[in-house]
Amino acid sequence: MDRTVTVSHARATLSEILQRVTDGEEVTITRHGRPVAVVVRPEALRIRRAERALAGAAAVHDLLMEGRKRPLDDMRPLSEGWAEAMVADVRSGRTRG
Repeated sequence: MDRTVTVSHARATLSEILQRVTDGEEVTITRHGRPVAVVVRPEALRIRRAERALAGAAAVHDLLMEGRKRPLDDMRPLSEGWAEAMVADVRSGRTRG
């Protein structure tokens, strides 16, 4: 079986697709030639989510470490407007996510 199947083929061979996924494969389902879904094992999805979270944490860590290297006098003063804009940006990111 191909790793990419059409919706109609997926309907006809769902048991086989699930067995392949159980065995560790990922199967992409297409509609009109465009991918619409990927069937993966639940732990594969959890691992990917954890990896993204860890990458984000690493990026924040790198920014903090870089910030620690800069002297305070090199930084522009924090105006009230700029502080409010940063807080709004953080809050908007939390609602997206």
